[in-house]
Amino acid sequence: MPVSDDYIDLVRELLAGFEPLRVRRMFGGAGVYSGELFFAILADDVLYLKVDDRNRKEYEQRGLEPFTYDTTSGRRGSMSYYPLPSELFENPEGLDPWVRGALDAARRSLRKAASKRAGTSGLK
Repeated sequence: MPVSDDYIDLVRELLAGFEPLRVRRMFGGAGVYSGELFFAILADDVLYLKVDDRNRKEYEQRGLEPFTYDTTSGRRGSMSYYPLPSELFENPEGLDPWVRGALDAARRSLRKAASKRAGTSGLK
């Protein structure tokens, strides 16, 4: 799951409009933050954006699959991150809704986790 320095530089350039952008190496890959909001991962020189029930359909309609990894028990695990459609690297004008969707999914995930910690369902 390594990620190259050149790929990190490419992603920083591609996502420069979502400052303050921060990339932090972890587990051989890297996490991508806008401010303190963790919204993407980099692994094997692929950019994966955060998804949830509200934005997953757009990825699946394109035949994209979630990020997977090998667990210590030898099983395959998956996470709620899907690869950015490759054509957006060539035509970044269409990038904004995808990244905004990932940022929104990350915010919803934080709210859901906070509700669980507080012992509420998050429903009103």
